[in-house]
Amino acid sequence: MKDITPSALREVYVEVPEVHWDDVGGLADVKRQLQEMVEWPLKHPELFEQMGIEPPKGILLYGPPGTGKTLLAKAAATESQANFISVKGPEVLSKWVGESEKAIREIFKKARQAAPCIVFFDELDSIAPRRGGHTDSGVTERMVNQILSEMDGLVSLKNVVVIGATNRPELIDPALLRPGRFDRSVYIPIPDRSAREEIFKVHTKKMPLDEGVDLKALAEKTEGYTGADIAAVCREAALSALREDMKPKKIQMKHFETALKTIQPSVSKEDLLRYDDSKKMLGKMFV
Repeated sequence: MKDITPSALREVYVEVPEVHWDDVGGLADVKRQLQEMVEWPLKHPELFEQMGIEPPKGILLYGPPGTGKTLLAKAAATESQANFISVKGPEVLSKWVGESEKAIREIFKKARQAAPCIVFFDELDSIAPRRGGHTDSGVTERMVNQILSEMDGLVSLKNVVVIGATNRPELIDPALLRPGRFDRSVYIPIPDRSAREEIFKVHTKKMPLDEGVDLKALAEKTEGYTGADIAAVCREAALSALREDMKPKKIQMKHFETALKTIQPSVSKEDLLRYDDSKKMLGKMFV
């Protein structure tokens, strides 16, 4: 793996994350898909050449907020032994004409230099919204065109994978959601009971838990909670124990019960119905 320092890449920060698949609770099917689409092509490109197939250029991760999209992207980079460039949508927007497109070009240029590399666009819908309906002097339309140009361009993205994450897939320009660009879309659901138990294990592994803490029971009581919600519950339980006498102590089940009264699920049933519609829409586009 190339050793690229942030100073060598100037304003584009390249990192090597320290997040592994074990740090992501549950989501076994999503992890398997990312292993096949990201880890295998970056670690074993010769296998794809021998099979005569092109690995995906881009993968779209979508789903409710707090379900672990960023964590999954970082774990994919770690397990692939790849460099990682993280870009939040608003960071590349500029009021100066041409600067936003220049930023996109620079990101892809640095990614090629740092290959194997994963470029992660968080909040992709803010960078690449549907064209034709905006009054921002055409900035976002030019950014969409620049991303399309980079992904379709003459300079190949060898050993570079683009991962986009969004909570609003219906807002993304359809031109990006086609084979050869974002080839695959992966829905990141809210965790089921067994996944919630795994997430509790991840977030409490460094906590001094009392023997009476039943993670299985907590998983049963947190129907509808996202991974971020469960992390907040664990943090609030620890604070609840600390508030009693401001001394480190074992966290008991009562502290988790108190936390559950404070932390409520962040995703509503209406939101989940909207994501079901998004899955149907994207399923038609990728057929």
